[in-house]
Amino acid sequence: MAENKKTIVVEQIGSPIRRPGNQRATLIGLGLNKMHKRRTLVDSPEVRGMVAKVSHLVRIVEDEAEA
Repeated sequence: MAENKKTIVVEQIGSPIRRPGNQRATLIGLGLNKMHKRRTLVDSPEVRGMVAKVSHLVRIVEDEAEA
């Protein structure tokens, strides 16, 4: 009974050094804490908002498997 939920892969490309605390907390909330670390997250409005908030520090990776 597992639902197939759409996911996105987010990769950290920027350092949180010298960034405001709320941006650091957003990265931690996304599960990112090191450069080039990737996380697979459920594609929801909440996650998209967090990604938009730190868009200069992360990128959404296009998976070859889904293409």
